[in-house]
Amino acid sequence: MVSEIMSGFADLTGLSAAGKIPRRYLWTDAFAVCTFLGLYRQTGDTKYKELALRLVDQVHSILGRHREDNGRTGWISGLDNQEGKKHPTIGGLRIGKMLNERKRGDAFDESQEWDRDGQYYHYLAKWMHALCCVSTITGDASYLFQATELAKTAHARFTYSPPSGGRKRMYWKMSIDLSRPLVESMGHLDPLEGLVTYNQLKAAAKKFGGMTFPDLEAEIAEMSGICEGKSWLTDDPLGIGDLLLNVYKLAHLFINGNFRQPDLTEDLLDTSLQGLQYFSRSYPLNLPAQYRLAFREFGLSIGFHALQKAQNLIADKQSVFRKKQHFNDRIESLICTAPIAEIIEDFWLEPANRLAGTWIEHRDINMVMLATSLLPDGYLTL
Repeated sequence: MVSEIMSGFADLTGLSAAGKIPRRYLWTDAFAVCTFLGLYRQTGDTKYKELALRLVDQVHSILGRHREDNGRTGWISGLDNQEGKKHPTIGGLRIGKMLNERKRGDAFDESQEWDRDGQYYHYLAKWMHALCCVSTITGDASYLFQATELAKTAHARFTYSPPSGGRKRMYWKMSIDLSRPLVESMGHLDPLEGLVTYNQLKAAAKKFGGMTFPDLEAEIAEMSGICEGKSWLTDDPLGIGDLLLNVYKLAHLFINGNFRQPDLTEDLLDTSLQGLQYFSRSYPLNLPAQYRLAFREFGLSIGFHALQKAQNLIADKQSVFRKKQHFNDRIESLICTAPIAEIIEDFWLEPANRLAGTWIEHRDINMVMLATSLLPDGYLTL
C-alpha cells in the first residue's frame, strides 16, 4: 500500500514522470524523502533511495531558486550557479505556494497570505530533519552539511530582538529572499522545533568524525532562551503529533548524552496529554470526511508511532531518567489513547473517504502523510 501511494505521488508531482513539470512543496517533500528512505530500508530496493535523492535534488534546484514570475533569476542565496549548487540551502528554501509572495507596500490579506509563497521556519526545520535522515541512511555527510547550513541561515533570518528589548523572538513567515518578514507573529511550536532540530543535527555530526560542520552552539543557546518558560499546549492534532515526535527525539538525544534538559521531555509529555484531552472532548474523528483535514490527523498518528518508540527507549534506559515513574505514568496514559492512530489510518484508507473535497484539495500532502503514518520508520530515523 505504501509503495503504491508513493509511486502515485512521484508520478503526480513530476518526480518520476518523464516530461512532466515537477510540482514541489517543501513540507510534503520532507515527509516524502523520509518515506522513500523507509521503503528502501524495508525492501532493500535501491529505486526508492534513488527517488529520495532525486527528490532532494528537485527541491533544491526548484525551491532554492527564484520563481519564474518573481522578476529575479538564479539561486535565492544570490550565489552564482556553481556555488549555488554546492550550497543549495544556504539561502533557505521557498515554501512552494501557488501565488507569488506579497510585494512591498501591498496590504496584508490574511486569507490570501496562506496561498502566497515565501519561507516558513517550521517547513525549513522539517527539511533539516529530512536531510539529516538522508545522511544517516545513506552515509553521505554532504546532506547533513546542507541541513546545518540551512539551520544557520534560518536562525539568523527568522530570529530577532524586539525594539523594546527582552528575549529574542521569531517571525512566522519571511520573504523568499529572507530580507523582510511577511507575517511577524511567532509560530507556536517554531522555537521548540528549532531547539530540538539543532541538537539533532549536532548529534548526527558526531557520526562523521572526519568532517567539519558549521557550529550550532550559539543558535542552540539562543533558541533555548526563546523556549524558556514557554507553554507548548495545543489542541491541534498536527501540533500534538509534533510534541510527541519531539518527546521521542529528546529521549533519544538525552539517552545518548546529547541533551541535558530531561525536564523538557517531561513538560512535553504533560502538555501532550493535556492537549489530547482537549482534542478528544469534541472528538472530531466522529465527523464525516468533508469536515476533516487528513494531513493534520496524520500528524497525530505519526506522533503516536514516535511515542511508542520513545516508550521502548525509556524502558530500556530507565536509570538515566530521574523521574522515571513520572515518565512511565505519562507515557502509559498517552499509549492508552494510541488506538486513535489506527482509527485515523483506517478511516482514510477507506476509498470513499478519499473522495471528499478536503482530501482532493490537499491530495499530495494527504497521500504522503498517510504513507508516512503507515510506514513511519524512515521519518523516525535518528
